[in-house]
Amino acid sequence: MKVMLFGTQPYDRESFERIRANFGFEICYHRSHLNANNVALAKGADVVCIFVNDTADAETIRALAEMGVKLIALRCAGFNNVDLKAAAQYGIPVVRVPAYSPHAVAEHAVALMLALNRKIHRAYWRTRDGNFSLHGLMGFDMYGKTAGIIGTGKIARELIRILKGFGMEILAYDLYPDAAYAAQTGITYVSLEELYKRSDIISLHCPLTDQTRYMIGDVAISQMKPGVVLINTGRGQLIHTEALIDGLKEKRIGAAGLDVYEEEAAYFYEDTSDRIMDDDVLARLLSFNNVIVTSHQGFFTREALDNIARVTMLNISEFEVHKTLTNEVHLEAE
Repeated sequence: MKVMLFGTQPYDRESFERIRANFGFEICYHRSHLNANNVALAKGADVVCIFVNDTADAETIRALAEMGVKLIALRCAGFNNVDLKAAAQYGIPVVRVPAYSPHAVAEHAVALMLALNRKIHRAYWRTRDGNFSLHGLMGFDMYGKTAGIIGTGKIARELIRILKGFGMEILAYDLYPDAAYAAQTGITYVSLEELYKRSDIISLHCPLTDQTRYMIGDVAISQMKPGVVLINTGRGQLIHTEALIDGLKEKRIGAAGLDVYEEEAAYFYEDTSDRIMDDDVLARLLSFNNVIVTSHQGFFTREALDNIARVTMLNISEFEVHKTLTNEVHLEAE
């Protein structure tokens, strides 16, 4: 079976080459991101394997079907870049990697919280210039503060475990509250409004759907506790960026740690340092000294990359031998 990987970097290849010996698939690697303009590169492939910045819209999926592609395998948990209706129409199953390393993403969220709170990024640049002043570097004890966690899936639960270790009170919101989990861990499920009002730190861990797109906008930000620290390691379009910028300017948002950005595809995973940034919104975000933007790297640990490769190969193997697809994304999931 021939597998075509799009949007790959050298580290992707290293992980897949370590894992492929156990499966025997023929693998081809492409640096370019899949879209309707380069879909012809998939000719001859049985499986197309894509990542977060690839685009499998209706036009692309139609072309894949015409070329005989039988499976779309996502190397990530999110599937908002795939038109599931088109995939179903053309009879192409879609599989994903639902939990490659909850520890990696949760730990990155905590790293953003700590760096923003204790101004690590600012202190780093100061001391390199010989400036050891403490002015402007004051943080707060996380002990005793309240963290609001939106979505309580695997990543969020690992984050909650870590934050409980700091001695924080945890408020949570989920469309499907888990009363048994709340009783076991001592967290409290509340409404979004109450979570916004009471939380000192808010971290987003919900999928991107029509209901959650831009859930953090002007209205939500107006309800938040002044000075809140906002963390997003989920999906960029959970936050309306211009509303976030307004919140930062008005001092309602005390700091923001973003591992994702709603228009990240044009920049993330690429070196664009030799050209002028033409995204005015992203440029404005990067101008705030209380904002840290990282390049969608929350997943980026050695363990996570190997898990992604392994689960992806297992997903393809299940398809090859006509097993039930454990990690298939069904249309109703959208």
